[in-house]
Amino acid sequence: MLESTTYPGTTNEVVLPLLEKGNQLKLSVSRDDSQTRDVFFLAFSPEREDPGNNTVARSDIPKIVGGIDRSAGEVATALYSSIFRRAVSVSSPTVAEMTKLLENIYRCVNIALVNELKLLCLRMGIDIWEVIAAAATKPFGFQPFYPGPGLGGHCIPIDPFYLSWKAKEFDFATRFIELAGEINMAMPYHVVEFIAEALNVRSKALNGSKILVLGVSYKKDIDDLRESPALTIIEALQKSGASVAYNDPYFPKIGKGRRYDLQMQCVPLEGIGQYDCVVILTDHSDYDYRSIVDQAQLVVDTRNATVGIFSARIVRC
Repeated sequence: MLESTTYPGTTNEVVLPLLEKGNQLKLSVSRDDSQTRDVFFLAFSPEREDPGNNTVARSDIPKIVGGIDRSAGEVATALYSSIFRRAVSVSSPTVAEMTKLLENIYRCVNIALVNELKLLCLRMGIDIWEVIAAAATKPFGFQPFYPGPGLGGHCIPIDPFYLSWKAKEFDFATRFIELAGEINMAMPYHVVEFIAEALNVRSKALNGSKILVLGVSYKKDIDDLRESPALTIIEALQKSGASVAYNDPYFPKIGKGRRYDLQMQCVPLEGIGQYDCVVILTDHSDYDYRSIVDQAQLVVDTRNATVGIFSARIVRC
């Protein structure tokens, strides 16, 4: 079984030849007309998970299964049916691989759409969060997606580009995917510009300002830093001359990763008033946002975490 998200064709073109060449038991891949028992079965079944979401049990998430042939599909479906309430069989591993990419691309493109609309709404003086809440009252034809400081996690920022790469083999340009990626990757830098503008309105320069970042994980209430936009924002703020500290109940320290080397320690939520700006990048449930706003000089909220709190200190980004 292959579960890792990858481009369509990986199971057939990469995994199958490796297994045929490297298996020491001299097994042959299953074929529907095979008369021998000395076979192995191969299938692709993508992982479907929403970290931090406790409303849906893992066993209740339908499992997509695509076998290398009918027999492999039946065996794999039987295996997963013993674990999950429902296994959905598709005709091939390639279909299953594309299904997973469609799910992730769907989120990537729609998040890019609301991120772009957020930038427009900021210029027009419109509250994008109110717009989304109003649109979400429609009982059909609309699913709400929400803007933020950028995309994070191991899936949405990366997986769509597997398909972009594979599409070039067929002389096909995946323009929607590329554009969505550009918009989402630009969001952390928009946040930095917004912070600089908010400080400037208060006659302060970004260079030399003390900034407290709240939340560094890519999503609320989880301990996952992978591709977190907070890391990009912190680095950009530091390069602009700001003195940056962070607080996150899930990370006592930030060291070195694939794309960052921050070497920072989590600071306690004390003396919030000493910071020129508090930036909410991840809206953890542990935070008392009312208390934070009351103590802060300036709050830049990228997650609408302060909704319902009215204060001149809050600037929603």
